Amino acid sequence: MLKDLVRRGEGHCLEFKLKTNHPDKIVRGIVAFANTDGGTLLIGVGDDGTIPGLKYADEDEYLLVRAIEKFCFPAITYTLERVQLHDEREVLIFRIPRSPHRPHYILPDPNDPDNKKVYVRVDDKSVQASKEVREIMKGERADRNVRFTYGEKEKVLMQHLDKNTHVTVDSFALLANIPRKIASRTLVLLVLANVLDVFPSDVMDRYTTKQMR
Repeated sequence: MLKDLVRRGEGHCLEFKLKTNHPDKIVRGIVAFANTDGGTLLIGVGDDGTIPGLKYADEDEYLLVRAIEKFCFPAITYTLERVQLHDEREVLIFRIPRSPHRPHYILPDPNDPDNKKVYVRVDDKSVQASKEVREIMKGERADRNVRFTYGEKEKVLMQHLDKNTHVTVDSFALLANIPRKIASRTLVLLVLANVLDVFPSDVMDRYTTKQMR
């Protein structure tokens, strides 16, 4: 089963780490999985798919579990499995489901609660979420019926999306000749109203018309 997982290669829902040298950075991936579609983290597996395992798995487990408890807020649900290899080496398998309590933050310093960051999974990377994506996650958690007025700016937006694949906050603000703040709020509302889909990015989020699934 472990070899089958590794054969799939790193991707949207799978990440490999050789060791827990930088647990504060590894928790970014864990938060990103919880904030997106869930995922599996393998500790003791190289980026190239080799499986050397961990010589002192207890130590690696302790460091990472402690980092999850220390830096992630609210607390993240996960399961942990240890797979025995040759020479008493082991691989740690962390499984993180998509969380109903999104967004989860990383709080590097408990004494500085304003310095919290949200990460989401984009392809095989964990990237910092934009303000809009954070607001969308909060709105989804609230689970309210979202209403919006179909006014001039929404008309301009939908006409643009009829002819183009996507729009960004900045391009919508320019297109509709409105402040960026209003463009941002409008796009967030339209995602929460199931009119648009958002595709997060480490450069600029893209918004498209809702695809029927």
